[in-house]
Amino acid sequence: MVGVLECIMGLLRLGWLIRFISHSVISGFTTASAIVIGLSQAKYFLGYDIVRSSKIVPLIKSIIAGADGFLWPPFVMGCAILAILLVMKHLGKSRKYLRFLRAAGPLTAVVLGTTVVKIFNISSISLVGEIPQGLPSFSVPKNFGYITSLIPTALLITGVAILESVGIAKALAAKNGYELDSNQELFGLGVSNILGSFFSAYPTTGSFSRSAVNHESGAKTGVSGIVTGIIMGCALLFLTPLFEYIPQCALAAIVISAVMGLVDYQEAIFLWRVDKKDFLLWTITSTTTLFLGIEIGVLVGVGASLAFVIHESANPHIAVLGRLPGTTVYRNIEQYPEAYTYNGIVIVRIDAPIYFANISHIKDRLREYEIEVDKSTRRGPEVDRIYFVILEMAPVTYIDSSAVQALKDLHQEYKSRDIQIAISNPNRDILLTFSKSGVVDMIGKEWFFVRVHDAVQVCLQHVQNIKETPTTPDLPPEERPSLLQRLLRQTGEDLSIPELESGNQRPPASTDTDPQLEPLLPRKP
Repeated sequence: MVGVLECIMGLLRLGWLIRFISHSVISGFTTASAIVIGLSQAKYFLGYDIVRSSKIVPLIKSIIAGADGFLWPPFVMGCAILAILLVMKHLGKSRKYLRFLRAAGPLTAVVLGTTVVKIFNISSISLVGEIPQGLPSFSVPKNFGYITSLIPTALLITGVAILESVGIAKALAAKNGYELDSNQELFGLGVSNILGSFFSAYPTTGSFSRSAVNHESGAKTGVSGIVTGIIMGCALLFLTPLFEYIPQCALAAIVISAVMGLVDYQEAIFLWRVDKKDFLLWTITSTTTLFLGIEIGVLVGVGASLAFVIHESANPHIAVLGRLPGTTVYRNIEQYPEAYTYNGIVIVRIDAPIYFANISHIKDRLREYEIEVDKSTRRGPEVDRIYFVILEMAPVTYIDSSAVQALKDLHQEYKSRDIQIAISNPNRDILLTFSKSGVVDMIGKEWFFVRVHDAVQVCLQHVQNIKETPTTPDLPPEERPSLLQRLLRQTGEDLSIPELESGNQRPPASTDTDPQLEPLLPRKP
């Protein structure tokens, strides 16, 4: 059942779901798992049994409680073999001509430990013991009456197996600089579980400790798995008597040596310096894995990662743009303090797709920008409030129907306060959505522009026209002309753009039309 679920996920190419597992989650998970696995091997060094657990607290309590049963021989042998393994690993990494020592390390540990036990016959050192000879027998599943009751268990095993397997796979991929094909990983796990089920095998996943040993031995491709499988099959058929005298402390030393390289504390230091959110994610994942177990740690880490993604998506970065002096380039005024803005105009860039989850946040920020006007860096005709909001939409890759409706409501809200929206540089898909939904007709084709600078020039001219339009204080508010009515009635000569940007009010007339002021969409005839 687990294999079928994994194969279905692989064939449906659902591997993209695994992309939501961030690198900080993988690093926190592998670090905590390495510590737990290392402590679980301590019983072979100490010479007494400790509780079998994937949580650090029960392991430490059990180690302390059983201290009276401590034995020196397995501890000395285990530490000596571990030291030999670490030295061989260091020499294999630091000197090219000694690279073979990395792969020879585990074999050396097994041979050395077995030789010492055979020569000195130390009874206090636990051995692997007798291993049943022969391969598991082939059988076909026949009793399907438990399928319904096993579905929840199969789903849970599938989820945890995928997360653990992909977790260690992504960690090793990052260490070795290659990409991981999640769909291929899912399908491979599924096939192995389906075939293994005919031999009464446990549900299979990428083993954390064995993958670490394989990696530390210098394996680079899946051929290492084939070779390991063949040797395991031959060993079960012909070599089981040879494994009877392997000391378990030697095998524990191999596992501890391998997982030590996966304790990635340097990543935590790096995340603390670079991104506190990722450091928090690393801390949450590693802490829950240590104290609540590997399975829960993985689920909490993935859940926290998804929560961070949703939070970032629902609260996108929005910037107020200003013009860099001497250019027609508009950039974030917080990043470029020298950039200046214009009276009566606010230019806003939305750095994310716009959809139902973040449109409320975007509308709230737009209202804030309308009120919070910093006049210290403003130029152009002096007016007392905002008349134009220019939306720079180049970074917006998608907009859904909820956001379109919210934009219509915002336009009506602005219209009631004599504020005009201008749209700058939307991509083809967004422009098509606006056209189909009636937003283009509602806002007006003449208010869609290719560049922010084009929109600013047009808005500047209108701001000056508004400033020069006589006011009618004797009329009640509901009878006063709106912004569009004042613009339609204005027949005076337009100011030149340089004069408008400088703030002068009576420049020479200009009748030339700047071709750069042409809007994105053709005006109606």
